Amino acid sequence: MTETLTSEMTCIEISHPGAPEVLVPTRRARPEPGPRELIIQVAAAGVNYPDVLQRQGRYAVPPGASDLPGLEVSGHVVAFGAEVTGLSLGDAVCALAPGGGYAEFCRVPMEQCLPVPEGLSMVEAATLPEVFFTVWFNLVMQGNLMSAERVLIHGGSGGIGSAAIQLASALAIEVFTTAVNEEACSFCRDLGARTAINYMEEDFVAVIAEKTGGKGVDLVLDMVGGDYIQRNMDCLGQGGRLVNLYYMKGSKVEVEMMPVLVKNLTLTGSLLRPQPLFVKQAIAQGLQETVWPLFKSGRIKPVVKEVFPLERACDAHALMETGQHFGKIVLKTEECRTK
Repeated sequence: MTETLTSEMTCIEISHPGAPEVLVPTRRARPEPGPRELIIQVAAAGVNYPDVLQRQGRYAVPPGASDLPGLEVSGHVVAFGAEVTGLSLGDAVCALAPGGGYAEFCRVPMEQCLPVPEGLSMVEAATLPEVFFTVWFNLVMQGNLMSAERVLIHGGSGGIGSAAIQLASALAIEVFTTAVNEEACSFCRDLGARTAINYMEEDFVAVIAEKTGGKGVDLVLDMVGGDYIQRNMDCLGQGGRLVNLYYMKGSKVEVEMMPVLVKNLTLTGSLLRPQPLFVKQAIAQGLQETVWPLFKSGRIKPVVKEVFPLERACDAHALMETGQHFGKIVLKTEECRTK
């Protein structure tokens, strides 16, 4: 089913791999839905680090996905395929997109679509899918967060970090986090972190050893890699789990592996985008059942740093690359700006 829609849309292309300036507005044909897909008229799109990597030519687009950046959107359903169930035209939704979010219309599988949580704006809803799908899959499904007493979350002031802190805190898990300065540490404590460590001035391994009486944490969520891999293993207690999302400081390192045997550690990690559809469907179900009610109750709140018009995606990426932002960066379309 479809509404009467324009045949073209404004979107943001990566003209060639490079700096933020290679993101350019252009016009393209509006996407059409497959049998189990829907078209969202995009109100807002979240900006995420994989978008930056894709723009730089360091993140391959999966087969069949749009070459346009953008992995999470919010908006209204304006078309859907013949096999789509449980959704109606006009529904307010947010979704994990396979790509193509930096556009006025975006095609998404129905399994990756969730209702906008009650009380949230479209801009706030656009910050949720990528980070919470990532956090739920890695911390809960991979890392068994529910059984943890203590968790260390690196980069707590960023999009992934701020979501992970709030979720773990809402589940009554003691949260340790690292951040770049005292302002960022204060921000993390306000989100629910029990201990925020300024990694420029303190050794997080030593702080955690002191605060836990040498017992360590049960789970570490890390995107840094490099020398952090060994230090993360040092922070883990018996049966601890290290979950890596990325290796910003490098993935090729020399590591003393004996702690894996001595402490019965689990080292794991994943990329969300290549996961099969049934996994993303399971993530969406878990989020709707467990996390979405926490937004309604106010236990978890979206953290929006700055909002840019879609046409200024290059400025949004420039801010993302500074690493100085707290929370999420969002692009909003003309649809959002006129309402």
